[in-house]
Amino acid sequence: MNRTLGIFAALAAGLLPVAAAAQVSPAPPASSSSPAPATTSAAPAAAAAPQAIPAKIALIAFQQAVIATNEGQRTVLEVQKKFEPQKAKLDALASEIDSLKKQLQALPATTTEQERASREKSIDTKEKQYQRDVDDAQTAYQSDLEEAYGKVAQKVNIVLQSYVKVNGFTLLLDVSNQQSAVMWALPETDVTEAVITAYNVSSGVAPPPPSAPSAARPSTTPKPATPAAPKATTPKPPSQ
Repeated sequence: MNRTLGIFAALAAGLLPVAAAAQVSPAPPASSSSPAPATTSAAPAAAAAPQAIPAKIALIAFQQAVIATNEGQRTVLEVQKKFEPQKAKLDALASEIDSLKKQLQALPATTTEQERASREKSIDTKEKQYQRDVDDAQTAYQSDLEEAYGKVAQKVNIVLQSYVKVNGFTLLLDVSNQQSAVMWALPETDVTEAVITAYNVSSGVAPPPPSAPSAARPSTTPKPATPAAPKATTPKPPSQ
C-alpha cells in the first residue's frame, strides 16, 4: 500500500526577433501632355544585414537549480513539515488496515461466513477512505509546493539573467526536461552549479541542517517523494 505524495517538470524558451525589409511603391508614370514635376524624394534606407557574432552557449538544469539552492531546500522542508500531521494520520490508517487484514487471515475455520463478510466490508471501507485521503493530501501538497517553488524560481531567474549577461553568453538552454533537444555538450558549458552558488550568495540564506535518520516504518507507510518543479511556474530564461 505504498503511496507517494509528489510531482514534477518544465522547459523554458526564448524568442529571437526577426527583421523585415521595407517595400517601396514605384512612382506613377509621367504624362505625355505635361512635363514631369521635379521630385526630390529620398531613396529608402536599406535594411541592416544581420551580422554573425561569436556564439557562447550555456546549459542549465533550471528546475534542479531552484530546488538545490539553500532557499529552495528550506522551502521544500517547510512544505513537508506542514503535511507531517496529515502523513501521520495516513500512516496510522495504513497500519490499522494491515492489522485488520492479519486478523482476518488468522480467523479460525469455525468463523461464520457472515463474520468474515463483515470484516472484509470493514477493511474495504477503510481502504477506500485511505485512498481518498491520500489523493486529497497529494493534491494539497502539490499545490503548496508549486506555489512555493514559483516564488523561489522567480528570484533565481533574476540572478540567472545577471549571470549570463555578465559572463557574455549568447544562448542559454534549459535541460531540466528529460526530453531536451540537447544530446551532448561539454561539461564546461553547464552553469547550473555556478548559478546555484551565485544565488546562495545573493540570497544570504544558510543551508538547511542535515536531517536526522528516520526510524524504520511499516512497508505500507505512504512516503512523500522528493518534489520536482512544476511546469506552470517555471519562468523563462532571458531572450537574446
